[in-house]
Amino acid sequence: MDLFRTKRVYRLIPLGAAATFLLWALAHFGVADHSLYRFRADEPDHFYRGPPPPPFAGAYPPHPPPGGPPPRLRPASKWNKRADAVRDAFRHAYKGYQEHADAHDELLPVSKSFVDNFNGWRLTMVDSLDTMLIMGLHDEFRETIPIIANMTFALNEGSYAPFFETVIRYLGGLLSAYAISGEPILLARADDLGTMLLPAFNTPRGLPMYAVNTVSGKTRTGWTGDNILWAEALSCQMEYKYLAHLTGRHEYFDRVESIMDLMNSADIKDSQFATKWSVMTGKPTNNQFSVGAFADSAHEYLLKQWLLTAKSEPKARDMYLRVADSILRNLLYITPERNLLYVTDISGTSGPSHNFEHLSCFLPGLLALGAHTLALPARDRQLHEWAAQGLAYTCWLTYADHETGLGPDEMSMTPMPVDEAHPHGGRWLDLVEEWEDGGRVGDVPPGLKEAPPKRTEERDYHAMKPEYLLRPETVESFYIMWRTTGDEAWRERGWAVFQAIEKEAKTASGYASVLSVERSPARLKDEMPSFFTAETLKYLYLLFEDEELIPLDRWVFNTEAHPLPVFEWADWEKERYGIPRSAGQAAIP
Repeated sequence: MDLFRTKRVYRLIPLGAAATFLLWALAHFGVADHSLYRFRADEPDHFYRGPPPPPFAGAYPPHPPPGGPPPRLRPASKWNKRADAVRDAFRHAYKGYQEHADAHDELLPVSKSFVDNFNGWRLTMVDSLDTMLIMGLHDEFRETIPIIANMTFALNEGSYAPFFETVIRYLGGLLSAYAISGEPILLARADDLGTMLLPAFNTPRGLPMYAVNTVSGKTRTGWTGDNILWAEALSCQMEYKYLAHLTGRHEYFDRVESIMDLMNSADIKDSQFATKWSVMTGKPTNNQFSVGAFADSAHEYLLKQWLLTAKSEPKARDMYLRVADSILRNLLYITPERNLLYVTDISGTSGPSHNFEHLSCFLPGLLALGAHTLALPARDRQLHEWAAQGLAYTCWLTYADHETGLGPDEMSMTPMPVDEAHPHGGRWLDLVEEWEDGGRVGDVPPGLKEAPPKRTEERDYHAMKPEYLLRPETVESFYIMWRTTGDEAWRERGWAVFQAIEKEAKTASGYASVLSVERSPARLKDEMPSFFTAETLKYLYLLFEDEELIPLDRWVFNTEAHPLPVFEWADWEKERYGIPRSAGQAAIP
């Protein structure tokens, strides 16, 4: 009998077709289309191709397959071995955190205890998620997912989340880890947290309050009263704009862009934005112009907003260019002995303070990044590059000058005297112009000659705060200088810093801040801030890794070193948010 003429077999044909289609669909769609889990040993350049497509209408990308990617095959070069040493340091620090501070914010590495100083939501774990992924520590990363899935970000009545720190550390950490891994629960939790923090913007001019209760929405002021620091007001735009792009929630964009509009329209002389602003009036309440602790990341986010949104928001770019020009003209000075270039602050007509903060060592990296990405006139590009090189070398000398090999947190620089020869008192740009007018004698601009370290206390400065707090700013700039110039001297300097950290700051359970950089062995402070694993070790690892794992033209680091992927606004988004359809990239005349 003809088999295909029987009824029973005919009934099986649709079932077989359906099964075949199902198997094809599983093979075709069942693996998350994300570079981290598509990596093959013969395609190393695909490791960080980019984030998963943004989810629309709740369509999150599928879970990545278990096991993670196979180990990357890379040559056993000197630098890759040094990157491995940094990864071992991260493992040591994170293991100590898990053993002694698990379920809490930060490890106390001397007493082997813990502290809940930022909401009690496992800060070090969340802040370190993308570091694990970048270093290939997939087992450690996978262990965090069930924990994050159960997070609620709820605070008891009377408890408040500091808005600035929660955005850059928690929200930035979740978004970056989502962008790299494609794990949908990370975006879901980021969306939850982003919404719970929104009441902070409920002020007369939309400037965020210092802290917010994530359950009741109540807010409170901080140590500055009704004032907010410029850094706090302008260090939420990257995270919220990316979150708006991923979720389509216009309130995320609207809340942070209103602050940009406020600042852009403010009546500010010479683009010298004050470090304190009233949340009630939206106006400055002091006249300090600085790149230090009160303002640092605001300068970053002007340039980085423009880069993050594929160079589509000229308002942010133009503000960065105006402010950077004012920094170069007003805040950069040179010491009289070794001609060290440094950045300080000014207040009204009182002149420069000549204080130089470790936190300000982010600036050379920012200037180098701007010179690398902006369509600057040749003269301006050269000035930005010179300033970046001279400042970064001074940051390095503040480490090399000390017995521990580590740099102090704040210094008072020796000012150049104001006299007939130096009527400008050592202001860098005046000295550069004099050098150019004089025929560029020596071919090295003022402030760029690499003076040798001085291991005596008779230096061009004295330490006002001699502690080293495991901060990342200096090695952050080393990393960007290396990637934008190709000069391996920055890698060697970074290796010296890492060796000093290993020698002076390592404990049995992690790494501790150093109370004074002047004497070795150093006395330790019982703290390991989360930015050590989130930033310092990450930048050191990327500095030593031969492969450019996070290309600077496709990723942008937030101020907590969480890389976010460059994205383009869709036409409907540009229309909704008032973004120019084709924003030019021409330089500002």
